[in-house]
Amino acid sequence: MSIPIQEDQEMYLKKLFEIHLIDSNEPIRTSRIADEMNVSAPSASEMLKRLGRKGFVDYVPYKGVTLTQQGIDAASRVKRREALMEVFLIQMLDFRGDVKDVACRLEHALTDDLESAIDRLLGYPSHTVDGEEIPSANRTIKSDIEGVLLPLSSLPVNCQAKVELVIVDGMDVRTLSDMGVSVGSVIVNNGDEWLVNGVNIRLSNTLQSRILVRTD
Repeated sequence: MSIPIQEDQEMYLKKLFEIHLIDSNEPIRTSRIADEMNVSAPSASEMLKRLGRKGFVDYVPYKGVTLTQQGIDAASRVKRREALMEVFLIQMLDFRGDVKDVACRLEHALTDDLESAIDRLLGYPSHTVDGEEIPSANRTIKSDIEGVLLPLSSLPVNCQAKVELVIVDGMDVRTLSDMGVSVGSVIVNNGDEWLVNGVNIRLSNTLQSRILVRTD
């Protein structure tokens, strides 16, 4: 059973993880965490003690704290959810606001099941749109995808599906329409090409990620 983590604790863990990625060999000083989190040193110290009692960090006297393996696992999960939400906001919603801020707010609301569903819907991304690596996870990818909604880019070879949502605008709408790709179209992954209405077409990776299909 995982240990419950409050939202403010997740924020500290995420910041500790970001610093850990830069330099994993040195303990992280309380004063640095206080500066990074924009809080007083006593407040940061109290939070680090709480995280220590939960087994997420080890305190090194006169030097600071280091993340335990349990802490790394928990922190990377928070960071991963933030990254997934960034990709979701940009690719699925075409969100034009402050992506970082909104993703940071949404990350705390994700459950394990919802995280897995969004991960699948995005096509199991390894990096954010900005190129930042998304912390990996032990995925259980089901081989039976019947009735599952997923991006076209994740449709297995020789598998057939029906288009349920097309998230494009401008010239891309005309391009897909000319190819016969629209909501309700049946499409088959032929490997390097896609079969639509008896015609083989080619689609860019970007367009594939913006076409959501449901398998028969």
